[in-house]
Amino acid sequence: MKAYAYVVGPQDKAWQTLFDMAGALGFAGVSDFRGLNQVEQQAGETPVCYFLFSAAVDLSALRPVADAIRFSASRAIRFSPMVYCAEDPSVETTMACINMGFDDIVALPQSQPKLRQRLARQIGHSLVFYETAGYFGPDRRNRVAALEPNPSMTRVGGPFRRLEIVRNLLDGVSVLRDEFTDVAAMQTLQ
Repeated sequence: MKAYAYVVGPQDKAWQTLFDMAGALGFAGVSDFRGLNQVEQQAGETPVCYFLFSAAVDLSALRPVADAIRFSASRAIRFSPMVYCAEDPSVETTMACINMGFDDIVALPQSQPKLRQRLARQIGHSLVFYETAGYFGPDRRNRVAALEPNPSMTRVGGPFRRLEIVRNLLDGVSVLRDEFTDVAAMQTLQ
């Protein structure tokens, strides 16, 4: 796979297992995450860089890295696939990952073919991303509705940006559509 993988998280046994697993998946290279400058340089060689997050006891410790990725000024980094990998992610962990803009949450262990297939879903398909005042990431509304204890709950709207993208291994990220909607302005016109 002509993509690079960065393994993020506390460098413990779970991290090492994920690092070894990523090495066996056929990435162009795998390394520990040491900052966005490292990724910027790598993105020139491999336009798609995956961020594989290993399980963390305190998920809030991963938020600064997730935010740095999702709110990066660089398109190559901002739209990078972020995948959280844990043995048994709880509903709370899954919701936190969704709210941080993760593309996928993978329950381990997975066979190499299944994990490779899950990671491949991030390439060559049209994906919708949303940007609001506090969120940037994939459209996860269907996942959130399925996990919320009260799915009839509605969220307060505000201005948002909807982007349709495609990631490919040769060119990186292409933005197919970029739309801005100001819900409050639309409501005042009605």
